[in-house]
Formats: sequence, C-alpha cells, structure tokens
Amino acid sequence: MSVDYLGQIGTLIRSARQHRGWTQQQLADALSTSQSAVNRIERGHQNVSLEMLARIGEALDEQLVSIGAGPVHLRVTGPTTLSGSIDVKTSKNAGVALLCAALLNNGRTTLRRVARIEEVNRLLEVLASMGVQTRWLNDDNDLEIVPPAHIDIAGINHDAARRTRSIIMFLGPLLHRSADFELPYAGGCDLGTRTVEPHMTALRPFGLEVKATEGSYHAVVAEDAAPVRPIVLTERGDTVTENALMAAALHEGTTVIRNASPNYMVQDLCFFLQELGVEIDGVGTTTLTVTGRSEIDVDVEYSPSEDPIEAMSLLAAAIVTGSEITIRRVPIEFLEIELALLEEMGFRYERSEEYQAANGRTRLVDLTTHVSVLHSPIDKIHPMPFPGLNIDNLPFFAVIAAVANGQTMLHDWVYENRAIYLTELGKLGGKVTLLDPHRVMIDGPTHWSGAEIVCPPALRPAVVILLAMLASKGTSVLRSVYVINRGYEDLAERLNQLGARIETFTDLR
Repeated sequence: MSVDYLGQIGTLIRSARQHRGWTQQQLADALSTSQSAVNRIERGHQNVSLEMLARIGEALDEQLVSIGAGPVHLRVTGPTTLSGSIDVKTSKNAGVALLCAALLNNGRTTLRRVARIEEVNRLLEVLASMGVQTRWLNDDNDLEIVPPAHIDIAGINHDAARRTRSIIMFLGPLLHRSADFELPYAGGCDLGTRTVEPHMTALRPFGLEVKATEGSYHAVVAEDAAPVRPIVLTERGDTVTENALMAAALHEGTTVIRNASPNYMVQDLCFFLQELGVEIDGVGTTTLTVTGRSEIDVDVEYSPSEDPIEAMSLLAAAIVTGSEITIRRVPIEFLEIELALLEEMGFRYERSEEYQAANGRTRLVDLTTHVSVLHSPIDKIHPMPFPGLNIDNLPFFAVIAAVANGQTMLHDWVYENRAIYLTELGKLGGKVTLLDPHRVMIDGPTHWSGAEIVCPPALRPAVVILLAMLASKGTSVLRSVYVINRGYEDLAERLNQLGARIETFTDLR
C-alpha cells in the first residue's frame, strides 16, 4: 500500500474513532491489538490489510473504504541486490498447532512472538466465535488465550473456518469437549485432494467417528473409548501426528504413536504439552509415548521456535538475487539437508556457533550467504519426511535451480498439482518443463524479465514467484497475494528492509 494511501486511511480511521468517542486503547481492545499498533496505523506508518480495514470499520460502525476489485497486489522493481541482516520469525505451523492445543488447557495460555499472519487471524476468529478469549498483549506479538468453561462449538464461524485447513486440528482437542459436534470443511491452499482419512485412523482409538455431511464434518465420540494398542499412523503427516498428540494429552492412560512425524512443529507441540504436564517420551523420533492427564488447568507461557521454511525462503532470496545477507535465528536441525544439497550445488556460506531458541530446546545458528556460482545437482531433488528435505522447502529449489548452470529435476510426490504452479516461472523467463503433475525439469541459468502474474493459490509456489521477481529486470506485478499473507508476516516489508523494492497496492476507489 503506498505511503499516500496509508496516510489517507490513517486519517479516516482516526476521524471515525474520534467521531465515535473512542480512545486508541478502546479501538485496540476491540481489534485485539495494541494501542501502539493503532497509533502507527493512524499516523500512516503501518501497512493495513483489507481484512483489517474491514474489522476496523465494523468495530467503528463505519465503512472506511469502498473496495473495487478487492485483492492486495505487489509491484516489484528489479533486479535487486539484497544486503543487511534479518531475523527469522517464529514458526507459522507451530503457532497454528499451539493455538489448537490451547483448547486442551482450562487455564491461561500465553504464546510468545506468535507469527501474526492471516492463518492465525482466521483461527483467532474461529476461537472467538466459540467463546475463547484471545488478545495480543504487545508489539512483540505475545498472544493470550483463555478458554471458557464451556466451549460453544455450535457457534463456530464457518466462513473463517473454511478459509483454513488448520481447522481439522480442532478434532483432537474437541473430542474431549463434546460427544457430538460439527466442523466446517477445511480450506486453505489449493494443493489437490488431501484426504482426512489418516486423521480418522489416528483418532478412532479415542472413539471418534466422522461423517462428511454437506459442508461439514459431523463428529461423534463413543463414550469411554481408549486406545488398547499402539496407534500406527498410515502416513507420517505433521497435522495427523499433532491431532493424535492432542487427543492423547487428555487421555489419562498411556498412548503409543508409531510412524509419528518428528518435524519441527510437532516437536514444538510436544514441548508445549510437556509444559502442560503431559509426559511425552521420544520427542524427535517416530515413536511417541504419551501419558496424558484427565484434566489440564495451568497458567502456562511458551515460546514457539523459529520457522525453517521462512529461513529457506530468505536463503532462496539471497541466492536468486546473488546477494550477501545474514539470516539470524535459523533452526539448523531442520535445514541441514537443504544446506548440504546447496553445498553440493556450489553454494558458499558461513554459519555461527549454535545457540538455543527461547523454548530452551531448538538449536539456532546465524547464516551469512556469499555470492556463489551454482550448478545443477547430480540427482533429482525430492522431499522426504523429516529428517529429509522438507516438503515445504522443495518449491524454493525451483527458483534456485533456475539460476544454476545445468538441468535439474524436481519431484514433488506429495501433492498432485503443486508442481504445475512452478511453471509460472516461465512467464519471468524461466525454462520450466512440466513432465507430469508431480515433476518439473528446470534449465538454468535464467535471464529474468518482469511480468504480471496472478498469484498461484498455493503458498510456497507463490513466494517462489515473488523471489524470482526480485531478480527480474524491470517491473513485475504479483496479483492477489492473500495466500502469501496467510503464511508470512510482512514479507514484502521485510524484504524491503534488505533493499528490495516492493510496493503493496490495492484496488481502492
């Protein structure tokens, strides 16, 4: 959003607030944000999403702007050379899981430095509609969650719920709250059909049965059901493991989960559950032994660790633009395979000594990138469950391969159409050949040139295109970037702090 628009909108908001007779703090309370954030908005010093504008207008009972076509867009001027240093923000996927897990606790949960992204906003709307009190405590993005004595599952906000796939992770904690309830169908990224059956396999031992009705999952929980043998997950999925963990946390007996995901967000959830008093053995392995509690009622604080996928995004930004930057607070345990592969391709970098994240468990390093001449890898690049190359990091190797010398094959075996979105790099000059819905061949190096592209509906490919635009000659436009804001906090603004030239604009009238 341009500075002129920000100033005009800030003036509109201030006038509407004063007309209603509210202080900045009163508006902040209505928006579950801080007074200083409202002050920045009114002074035109902070980007405001269209959804935030709608929330402000609703709170003040005044339509602030009339939206034309509606979406938010990015205008990128390139090519760019980045410089400076940047901190990796906390994990989006861990934050989402911890918000769901807060439903297990009857006490006050405080999460530190939560990623303030649209995915989190949607979940907060869902939680609020169920009677859960949530509020942002400060500009550090500390978030407080206080569940009511009786959660109003029937009052759930269907519109917000359908805009996030994370809603499926309510099944694990809610099966302990109600014997009969409905959840709207999950939404989120358009990555093809992803069955919920693995979740059912994980949760049936706790008595859960789910029938798909029109637009909703109808859940029924059998009384006094309990696992009688180890739960074997049919796929080593992150959210499936998290659902099983949350169900086991409020089961007083011992539950063994086999073929569990040991990925970063699952580890963060395990550490949080341990803070709630749940005993978990095997964290970081594929076998978890959970001894739950019949009731959890504690006031707890927890700091989720940093996001390895954002760290990979920043690495890719440096590589594609040929830049030297320092990326601080990188969770190295979850990026070692990616860095080893990049080293094979000729990437040079320095890394600091390890230090601990705020959760006291996760190992962090600082990485400084060097301008490198890359060549294609000997073999194809494909993801694997942790500790393999992260499934969400695979798309970033498309834009990296495009600046490397030689031919690289990417095999995205998990999703049946995400690879298709990577062909959009061709509009910027990339030589990308789609072999089938799971595989692409990329020839490099690439002479990037600007273009106008509608944002793909999948998060990581959308960011990949934005990163290619940083290296593209001339002006590029990426339209309808809601999906990026769903998973990244202020990505354009933070890239600008490293020297990028990205302007956020909207179709306002």
